[in-house]
Amino acid sequence: MLPTGLHVSHAFIFTFVLGSASSALIPEPDVKIDVLQKPFLCHRKTKLGDQLLIHYAGFFENGTMFYSSHKSNNGQAVWFTLGIKESLLGWDRGLREMCAGEKRKLVIPPALAFGKEGRGKIPPESTLIFEVELLEIRNGPRSHDSFQAMDLDDDWKLSRHEVKEYLRREFDKYRVAQNDTQQDSMVNDIFKNEDEDEDGYISAREFTYKHDEL
Repeated sequence: MLPTGLHVSHAFIFTFVLGSASSALIPEPDVKIDVLQKPFLCHRKTKLGDQLLIHYAGFFENGTMFYSSHKSNNGQAVWFTLGIKESLLGWDRGLREMCAGEKRKLVIPPALAFGKEGRGKIPPESTLIFEVELLEIRNGPRSHDSFQAMDLDDDWKLSRHEVKEYLRREFDKYRVAQNDTQQDSMVNDIFKNEDEDEDGYISAREFTYKHDEL
């Protein structure tokens, strides 16, 4: 319902001006994706929450390599969980809808890499280039969608209130009688098992142990 005194024509003009202003803003930087190799058969593609086994190499724009999983970590491939900010935001965006056996080149702008601060040997405001080979896809222990449904304020961590609210909704869904004491006990059990750093929140990275309660 429109506020009293605001006519439809004024509201329409206001919305139109806002939309025009938004479209005039500088576009948000994104990842450039080049597919270097694609398998003949693709049984499934990566989705948020999947665990990916990858080999990768990282380069600066001048072509200098700063890391290679083939040359480090005893040449072992590494596991990475997609979509929980476990690594670079550019990886979370650039490795979606990917097949096992596929190779991609990702050009990641600073805002989706290490930004203005940089990290270690990565200077501030660095555009990074990665060549990534996906070896294996496994279902994640917890789905990204479930975490987002519980994360009411979108801060990428779960408070006791958010977990309890999720439990309350689940009780309602299955028409189970509400019991505040029982729910508090369940929340305590969940945090005991999942809040590894005991900071009072369950981060996306800690959201790995599947409880029957959830």
